[in-house]
Amino acid sequence: MKAVVPGSFDPFTLGHQDVVVRASRLFDQVVVAVGVNIGKQSLFDVDRRVAMVRDAVASLGNVSVAALDGLAVDFCREHGASVLVRGARSGADYEAEWAMAMMNASMEDVETIVLPAAAAVSFISSTLVREVARAGGDIARFVPANVVVSMQKEL
Repeated sequence: MKAVVPGSFDPFTLGHQDVVVRASRLFDQVVVAVGVNIGKQSLFDVDRRVAMVRDAVASLGNVSVAALDGLAVDFCREHGASVLVRGARSGADYEAEWAMAMMNASMEDVETIVLPAAAAVSFISSTLVREVARAGGDIARFVPANVVVSMQKEL
């Protein structure tokens, strides 16, 4: 069975990586779908984010990475996936994921699985990582090593 893990991943964090690793254990194939969130100002363009994610998950043999341009349910259909995997750090995240899951299910025959964040990474968000990096803080505990290098070059 194939699953899709969608997100903007700006930047890709250890929380995101945890969800992808766990999904790779549950499904035969996983596609990380790096999309554009029109409600957010991205630090990195989609091609750069795809490259960063690809590098961060390179050791996972059943995981691939692709750009997502459009709806996640359409991406699932195009890639032969029947499941979306999402992570949730809190009850508020779960509420938002529930609404999105219901919308996606009504548009396409796609199930959504929400994985609760592992305790060690449950507080990490891309927004907070960007803020810490912009203020000159050390982000090495929050993102894969390749992302640290990209963030240092960008900021």
